[in-house]
Amino acid sequence: MPLLLIFVIGAIFGLGISVSGMANPAKVLNFFDIAGSWDPSLAFVMGGALAVTIPGYWWVFRRGRPVLEASFTLPGTRLIDRKLVLGSVTFGLGWGLAGFCPGAALPVLSTGNSDVAIFVLAMLAGLFVARWAIARQARLSTSPPEQTPS
Repeated sequence: MPLLLIFVIGAIFGLGISVSGMANPAKVLNFFDIAGSWDPSLAFVMGGALAVTIPGYWWVFRRGRPVLEASFTLPGTRLIDRKLVLGSVTFGLGWGLAGFCPGAALPVLSTGNSDVAIFVLAMLAGLFVARWAIARQARLSTSPPEQTPS
């Protein structure tokens, strides 16, 4: 996919995140505060996203190949494992505590908000630590056991 097209799609996504209010951490936190100052408006944003995405996926998968690529790149497994659950919990906790998710934090990063910068740095640190841990685990599981001299 050409770099310009990737940029345009990302810009449209960022604009949608910003216009919908999902880039405003106070609005997001109010959405999660069901017992307090609950703001249900983001449910309509998510519902609208599903109303567009579900028919889009249906149409693309019916075609048999993606619109802008030669083939689909899909996960090789549907296994719900510890990595998936831990990642989902971490994502949810981060979103619920900070009011940002990665898709919303990146467009807001351009505003110079220091809270967003801290969130993005923490997100990147978590990404690198997770990759390091996965690579380390793979190395440990494939290396032969150490033999002690007798």
